[in-house]
Amino acid sequence: MTDPVYRLVNGVGRLALRALAVDVRWTGVEHVPRRGPVVLASTHVSFPDFLFLERAAVTRGRRVRFLTRHDVWHARGAAWWMDRMRHVPVDRRAPAHAYLRARRLLLEGEAVGGFPEAGVSYSYTVRPLMRGLVSLAAETGAPLVPVALWGSQRLFTVGDPRPPIDWTRGRRVDVAFGDPVQVGPDDDLTARTRDLGHALTDLLEGLQRQAHHAPAPGEPAPWHPAHLGGHAPDRARARALDVVPYNAVRPTWGPDLDAWSAPDASG
Repeated sequence: MTDPVYRLVNGVGRLALRALAVDVRWTGVEHVPRRGPVVLASTHVSFPDFLFLERAAVTRGRRVRFLTRHDVWHARGAAWWMDRMRHVPVDRRAPAHAYLRARRLLLEGEAVGGFPEAGVSYSYTVRPLMRGLVSLAAETGAPLVPVALWGSQRLFTVGDPRPPIDWTRGRRVDVAFGDPVQVGPDDDLTARTRDLGHALTDLLEGLQRQAHHAPAPGEPAPWHPAHLGGHAPDRARARALDVVPYNAVRPTWGPDLDAWSAPDASG
């Protein structure tokens, strides 16, 4: 807990949440160990999801080192801050570099967080998943903790067209941590990634079905999944919008599985 830069940035983030009166609540955070390596694998429904995950994890004394798109480092002045918080840039054209850095952090006893969907889900269902976080857990022996977030999509997320930032005060954001999973060194990574997909879906839908997140009768709800009565793109429509890496594990979880049954046109 001695990271001065992380504390400063976290403090600024808390001020922003307070200014918007965002009500962040979490359950299951006791599954995050107070010390030692841990891999946090989270759903991704909005651009600031890392902020809410970190808000909960810090109550366990953890500063999460996030696997983050490498182009964040290209923003003016961002690289200095990201490097000092020990976040990891991920370039899909050279993913081994990020993997090795994340592995080193885990071997040092750090908490490493990432979004295995490799992008925000247009349908607000769990997209195809990358195997990297499961592989890190298998190689280092770190527990793998699934995490779901919901409510943050009301603030700043994807869309067709992309909606503007919603400055409405008093939004509720929920973070749910699931039971930790130990991935063995000889486990089938694809099979365990599918297990992760099912665990993430159960956590996410558990949040989405809560009454305080439900749309009002007759309310247009592009921020709520279609299969639960909202007006977000269904999986078939979202597949044309999502940019999914070709080597991701296709869903055996969630609704409308036939939307992912055929190969991508891009191969």
